Amino acid sequence: MVSSIPDLILGLPAGVALLIVFLIPALEASVFLGFVFPGEIAVLLGGVLASQGKFPVWVAVLAAVLGAIVGDSIGYEVGKRWGDRLVHASFGRVPIIRRELDRHLADAREYVRKRGPHAVLAGRFTAALRVLVPGLSGMAELPYPTFLLFNAIGAVIWGTTFVLLGYFAGAAWHRVAADASRVGLGLLALVLIGLITVRVLHAIREHGTALADRLASRRPAIWFRERYPRVSAWLAGRVGASPRGFRLSLAVVGGALALWLFGGLTQDVVANDEAALRDPGITSWVIAHRVAWITEAMRAITWVGSVVVLIPLVVGVGVVFLVRSRTARPLVELVVALGASIVTYNVVRALVDRTRPPVQDWLVHASGSSFPSGHSADATAVFGMLLVILIAPSRSAPRLLGGMALILVPLVVAASRVYLGVHWFTDVLAGVALGWAIVALIGAASLWLQPPKRFDAMGEGHSPDPGTRPQSRARSSRAP
Repeated sequence: MVSSIPDLILGLPAGVALLIVFLIPALEASVFLGFVFPGEIAVLLGGVLASQGKFPVWVAVLAAVLGAIVGDSIGYEVGKRWGDRLVHASFGRVPIIRRELDRHLADAREYVRKRGPHAVLAGRFTAALRVLVPGLSGMAELPYPTFLLFNAIGAVIWGTTFVLLGYFAGAAWHRVAADASRVGLGLLALVLIGLITVRVLHAIREHGTALADRLASRRPAIWFRERYPRVSAWLAGRVGASPRGFRLSLAVVGGALALWLFGGLTQDVVANDEAALRDPGITSWVIAHRVAWITEAMRAITWVGSVVVLIPLVVGVGVVFLVRSRTARPLVELVVALGASIVTYNVVRALVDRTRPPVQDWLVHASGSSFPSGHSADATAVFGMLLVILIAPSRSAPRLLGGMALILVPLVVAASRVYLGVHWFTDVLAGVALGWAIVALIGAASLWLQPPKRFDAMGEGHSPDPGTRPQSRARSSRAP
């Protein structure tokens, strides 16, 4: 039955089909229709119908976005007014769940209060959570203006993305829909893993001393600590709260993964194997689906990855920090990031010497070898470094939006290089990987250069106390 609904929608008159594109996202969270028929299917079909000329693509986007905003706002109000009663009337009757229902509801409310913007944005792109998050936000009494702002941002990104996917996919929308469902389930799994991890870490913090004592008292731990005290202290320090602890470990691991991806892509390109074999097909598909207004947008966006734009941006941000905060560190980090990117990709280009796509497909001028994409690498290095400098120290809502923008900009620049026909897909993917590797390594070096803490064999940190002196010097020569 459900499988025939998309074909039914595609056969409807334009006005009725457009109403469906609005109604299904609107009913997802308000009456929980999303558990039966995911809203992104209707939005995809709106894009397919737009590609058939039944209505303009912007009308489909507008219908999808308004439907998502209106429906989630209704879901928010339902959760605020009747959420507790609905939950207790349904889940409260299940024998195993009802015992801990109130406690879990309190935990869910507290999480949404603390992570409201994150939850609303993540929920819009996640299977099942898209249906539940609006009601939970209302139950948690998340301020409606905050909910509306981030819900609208998520709806615009979500609606635009899926309409365009349907528009470009056309008759192949079934494959896109299947991939979207898998991505949504994957995101749901990541969210659940993240919540479980946070819960475990919270329990460790609450009972940290007792847990550490129990682990330290085990014979294998005692043997390892006594046999390898330095290694034991170093391992404990890698997950500690000092600058050289968990953050440094995360930066090193992230940089290693990015370098591994860059190396793997380089190997495929040199050997003309695996990922490189898919490049001609991707380029042909992109060229076949070019649209005039997107072409003009991509011509403008691609300049963001040019040194003509990035050098003034680096100097401007660095000078602002130098004048206002009296520190040259951001300027140095940005200059090093951009410089390392330029030097690295030029060296790799000379060694790999890959030919660009056919010149008749170019929509902008390009020169030099193709692999990796310099625009992608430079944009990722600079905007990634800006993310670390400007956004990482804060979790406020405005900075969350800024962080999303700084992540998206290099990705759009990379997409523009493929769309304009001057790079293969693996070129831009390698450029993004190279840029993030540079950001991670600079971040790791910055953390390493911060004053370290001393760690004992149990990993406990001790900072030097400037107010203390060695006992022999503290004693007075005139002591009685």
